Amino acid sequence: MRDDGLLYRVYERRLTKELETFDLPQHLGVIVDGNRRWAKAAGESTEHGHRAGAARIIEFLSWCEDLEIPLVTVWMLSTDNLRRPPEELVVLYRIIASTVEQIVEAGCRVRLTGNAEMLPEEVRAGIARIQETAAPEARLTVNVAVGYGGREEIVDAVRELVRDLGAQGMEPARIASAISVDSIAEHLYTRGQPDPDLIIRTSGEQRLSGFLLWQSVHSEYWFCETYWPGFRRVDLLRALRDFCRRERRYGA
Repeated sequence: MRDDGLLYRVYERRLTKELETFDLPQHLGVIVDGNRRWAKAAGESTEHGHRAGAARIIEFLSWCEDLEIPLVTVWMLSTDNLRRPPEELVVLYRIIASTVEQIVEAGCRVRLTGNAEMLPEEVRAGIARIQETAAPEARLTVNVAVGYGGREEIVDAVRELVRDLGAQGMEPARIASAISVDSIAEHLYTRGQPDPDLIIRTSGEQRLSGFLLWQSVHSEYWFCETYWPGFRRVDLLRALRDFCRRERRYGA
């Protein structure tokens, strides 16, 4: 009788060993998609799907830490998601706060990525309190993208840049000439961080939906049919192997 579990473990070890010969991404982005569809297929509630997805995030980050990937951006709540029913959002906010707390407890450094002003005050305050307990130095930094939209990020960056330049007493013409790719990048939510090398999206959707629009100009993408709660370590390893086999020419 075939032992599928044993075959899986052998395959996983082989992939892990293969990746030892490659340079892995220094910044990995992940669009955690499909929680509700996973729950529906399993005959479970939407809340159950979101909680299963949150648990998978914690596990996923432990895999990244084991592989010594130093920076991960996890998209947990988009600006479009804020249009969902209020009762679903209340549950989501609780799950997000709990997940951030677990990430910190795991020894990761957490950075909130998104427009916090779009979140309820108690949610912002709760996440801020959790962040204060995080270790300043950690093997893994996690950007928690909450209330995040790619277009909104670029607009926020330009607005902040213009305000900064205006505060220096610049006239409109000088402000316009001072706006550049580099100056906008310095005002993004991810300022000071490298752009993502690889972005993973689950659930079979093959679109960005606004995730890290500015930063992903040279990113590689890997799309997976699996709903996020069903995403396995072997899926991550396959994505990394595929990434490592690609030739990145950056338009040259």
